[in-house]
Amino acid sequence: MIQSLLDGILVGAIYSLGAIGLTMVMHMLRFANFSHAELLSVGAYCALVFDRLFEGLLPVIANNIGPLSLTWALLLAMLVSMGVTGLTAMAIDRLIFRRVRERGVPQSMVFASFGVALVIRNVIGLIFGLSPTFYSNDIAFAMILSQDPLILVKPDQVFVLIAALICMGILHLVLSRTTFGYALRAVAENPSLAQVNGIRLKAIIAAVWLIGGGLAAAAGVLYGLTNQITPLMGNDLLLPVFAATIAGGIGSVYGAVAGGFLVGIAANLAMLVVPSGYSPSFPFLIILVVLMVRPNGLLGEERT
Repeated sequence: MIQSLLDGILVGAIYSLGAIGLTMVMHMLRFANFSHAELLSVGAYCALVFDRLFEGLLPVIANNIGPLSLTWALLLAMLVSMGVTGLTAMAIDRLIFRRVRERGVPQSMVFASFGVALVIRNVIGLIFGLSPTFYSNDIAFAMILSQDPLILVKPDQVFVLIAALICMGILHLVLSRTTFGYALRAVAENPSLAQVNGIRLKAIIAAVWLIGGGLAAAAGVLYGLTNQITPLMGNDLLLPVFAATIAGGIGSVYGAVAGGFLVGIAANLAMLVVPSGYSPSFPFLIILVVLMVRPNGLLGEERT
C-alpha cells in the first residue's frame, strides 16, 4: 500500500502540472479545452528533438546527471521545450480560438478544441511515427527505501517530483507576489472591470496560454522520463488531467494541484483492489464523488 501511495504522489505531480494550465484557461475563457492534453505531447516531442540536437552540437552535455537517466542536454531541452510549447499554445489561440471566440458562440470553442487535438495528434504521428520512444535506453535501477515493507523508488521519479514542485512554487510566487499575478486574477474574475482599470485583456490571455503551454510541456517531459512517449500520450492523459481540474475546482490553481495528487493517489490505490484494466474509469468516479460532496470542487468558488 505504501508503494502505491508513493507512486500515486509521483504521478499526481505530473497530473497537477498539466491541470494548472487547463484550469487557468477554463476559468478565464470559459470553455473546456480538450486540446490541452496534446500540449503535453508537443512538449515531450519538442524536448526529444532538442535533446538530440544539443547532444550532436555539444557532446559534453550528453552525460547523465548523477544517478539519473536525465542528461544535461535533456534538461536544457526541457527548458527550451517549455518556451516553444508555450508559444505554440499562443499561436493556436491566435489562429483558431480567438477567431472562434470573437464570433460569440461558446459551444464552438469546445468543438474547435476537439479538432485542434486531432490535428496535433496526427501531425505528431505523421512526423515521428506511432512507435513508442524513450529519452534514454539506459536501464534505471530503483533504490530500496525500505525492506519491510518493500518500498522502491527510481532516482528519475524523485527528480520528477522535485521538478514539478519547483515549477508549482515558481508559479505560486508569480501569482501571489507580482503585479502580473494580480492582473491575471482580476481579469479572471471580471474582464470588463479589469479593462476599465487599464489591464490589457489580450496580453493577459496570451500570457495564460504561454504559462499553460509551458507547464504542459514540463509535464510531458517529466512523464516521458518515467514512461515512454507516443503520439497518443495526450489522449491517454486527457481524462486524468480533466479529472484533476474538475475535482480541484475550475479556476483554482491550488485546487488543480490538489486534484492532481488526489487523482494520482486514488488511481494507484484502486489498483490494489481491482484489476488494472479498470483504472481508466477511476477519474470518472473521482469527479462524480467530488462533485456530489462539493459541486464547485475541492478549492473552487461558486461563480455567477
